[in-house]
Amino acid sequence: MTRNTQLAKLGLFDAKVPRYTSYPTAPHFSTSVQAAQFASWLAAVPEGGEVSLYIHIPFCRRLCWFCAFRTQGVRNDDPVRSYLGTLEQEVRLMADALPGGVRLSRLHWGGGTPTLLQPDMIESLARTITSRLPFAEGAEFSVEVDPNEVDDARLDALAAAGMNRASIGIQDFDPRIQETIGREQSFELTRDIAGKLRARGIHSLNADILYGLPHQDKDSIADTTAKLLSLGPDRVALYGYAHVPWMAKRQTMIPEEHLPDATRRLGLFDKARDLFLEAGYRAIGIDHFARPGDGLDVALNEGRLRRNFQGYTDDPADTLIGLGASAISRFPQGYVQNISATASYLAQVRDGKFASARGHAFVGDDLLRARVIEELMCTFRVDLDAVEAEFASAPVDLRLELARVHQKFAPFTRHEGAVLEILPEGQSLTRMIAREFDAYSMNENSHSLAI
Repeated sequence: MTRNTQLAKLGLFDAKVPRYTSYPTAPHFSTSVQAAQFASWLAAVPEGGEVSLYIHIPFCRRLCWFCAFRTQGVRNDDPVRSYLGTLEQEVRLMADALPGGVRLSRLHWGGGTPTLLQPDMIESLARTITSRLPFAEGAEFSVEVDPNEVDDARLDALAAAGMNRASIGIQDFDPRIQETIGREQSFELTRDIAGKLRARGIHSLNADILYGLPHQDKDSIADTTAKLLSLGPDRVALYGYAHVPWMAKRQTMIPEEHLPDATRRLGLFDKARDLFLEAGYRAIGIDHFARPGDGLDVALNEGRLRRNFQGYTDDPADTLIGLGASAISRFPQGYVQNISATASYLAQVRDGKFASARGHAFVGDDLLRARVIEELMCTFRVDLDAVEAEFASAPVDLRLELARVHQKFAPFTRHEGAVLEILPEGQSLTRMIAREFDAYSMNENSHSLAI
């Protein structure tokens, strides 16, 4: 029996499961968590401690058809400046609620397109943040960079503000594929922006590419991967394109008849993965690759690799605060998400209130199961003895579930005592295996294909 036949029997090519950037996943957030919890959880951050901060800029000059994130198009800077003033007000509200001496271990600007901010906006936002939450030693300040929407003045402003890591969205370099997904971005432009970033001392570069795009085949993804490798990124995210037109209406522009099926998607992933490994990159979790010595590589070696809404991270902070419309925070006590609609978010903050709209307070065995799932997603291995040792008392014994999961997914797993390991040939099943430890019900339409 071939590997693909075995994987098909287990349902890999049909399953829709969460990406597990959180547990419980966002569809299980409810309005039971509001601004009062957000304020109290901020106040509970240890004095002099470290937090991460995510800043959401929801605007784009153009709306790419493949994108499923909450973004909105703008033709001029007026709505961006208006939003930015309110965002800075939210920063001040947040900083006032935190205990004294709190510093930033990570600062990330995402979107949307953060690089559509004009230089004076970049300077103002950065100053507002760091004047209240200074960087901790060894902190990272990363920004998502769109090569089509950045220039020398904005790069200068970002470098002056302290950006030391840039994340460049690429998707695919094939012109036909770019035209089909509404994201035209030449290799030459991307190469030039990477060079300009490095010339400004920003030597840590991330890049994102997608597999499963329309018209994509092994030759095209091999060409895109080779071109990307020539840029020498420190880490790469190789994400599967999630075709969810019932959730993201703009994806109706994508011709479904040209999308590769699930079996071909796996072949595309395997082709790109093999090229990254041959080039000396190390596989990090299910979909990232890093150069030896990169922070993710070191964190994996030292058992510190974690997974959050930005993917895999070596961030040491227990608290991630998300500001801006739809942004999500993660505290030791639970999750909080801001109002998604920009107009409602603006009104709430301008009224001097936090924009918290929903979330989840951890209960029962949430934290235990979250840790088990995170270990599987990060290392393809979980040791229940080690996980339970992190808790004063384990709220539930998962050993029977461990044995059941192994029985279901063998021969792609190994089980011995309290340890379950996903073998290399079965790592494409990781999200499905993680789902076995998820105690919450699931609507498949809320999630993407497992591969």
